[in-house]
Amino acid sequence: MPTEVRASHILVKTEQEALNLKKKIDSGEEKFHRLAKRFSQCPSGRDGGDLGFFKRGMMVPEFEEVAFGSAIGKVSQPVKTQFGYHLILVTETRD
Repeated sequence: MPTEVRASHILVKTEQEALNLKKKIDSGEEKFHRLAKRFSQCPSGRDGGDLGFFKRGMMVPEFEEVAFGSAIGKVSQPVKTQFGYHLILVTETRD
């Protein structure tokens, strides 16, 4: 289990919106970072959703559980947190 992950995310209000964006990414119709810039409600959207490296305890539990359990390069299913619905893309890990 890595001690740190680097992840990007797209934060939207509804699960349906997150599912629609994931479908576009999975089909190759759109790139994750482009959709983050256009649709994410998080300030990180300006950077294509990049959150940089983070350790356990730095994010809300629901987000963290998925981020630390995901394979590099695979977009998660929508993750509900107090902020809305996230699509999470882990880009790097380190011990």
